[in-house]
Amino acid sequence: MEHVLDNPAWYALQSGNKNLAHGNELCQFFDAKVSPFVGLKQADEQHLLELYNLLPPQSIKLLALPKQIDIPKPWTFLSGMDGYQMVYQSNEALPAENNATKILPLTSMHIPQMLSLTKFTNPGPFGSRTIAFGHYTGIFDGEQLVAMAGQRLHAVPYAEISAVCTHPDYLGKGYAKQLLCYQVNRILAASGIPYLHVRHDNDRAIQVYESLGFVKRTPIYFHVLHKS
Repeated sequence: MEHVLDNPAWYALQSGNKNLAHGNELCQFFDAKVSPFVGLKQADEQHLLELYNLLPPQSIKLLALPKQIDIPKPWTFLSGMDGYQMVYQSNEALPAENNATKILPLTSMHIPQMLSLTKFTNPGPFGSRTIAFGHYTGIFDGEQLVAMAGQRLHAVPYAEISAVCTHPDYLGKGYAKQLLCYQVNRILAASGIPYLHVRHDNDRAIQVYESLGFVKRTPIYFHVLHKS
């Protein structure tokens, strides 16, 4: 039987992110302003062509699978990226740091700052409605958002921690680690299992994740697809 994290977007769209799903029984997707991720019931030519026919022209979509697959025409394969899927392996909450900086919930009023921060730091796709995934939190310096993290693909019981980013002027203060710990503990408190995705060559981030208790579950490959 297929593990839900071998097809994370599909199972997220069937469960924890069902309220954001569009599509049919073969393929589903988020609104483009929420996320480019798509889910296929099966990663084959039939399902990819069904998805193609459902989408408007000039769509750019992201398909995450444990291995690279051949993309049939009329799709255009724009690029790909190797990564790892990492899962938190403990049921224990992470300890809060002494003198930790205050972490605040992010709301629609913060969207312009969230877009600016993600554009500057490039943690992955982030759109004007990505906040609809929920559970976004941030750290501020005065009125300026300087670090944030949130949740994305929720393939129950697995909840993906995403958009972990810190403004370059604020690196080295431990903000990303504090936000990660907060998200891990929030997910555990909701009886979920935290997981995340990371580029295969992001050694610094991988070391941080491993130090917190995440382990590599599987390689993951991100296919960037374009419908002309």
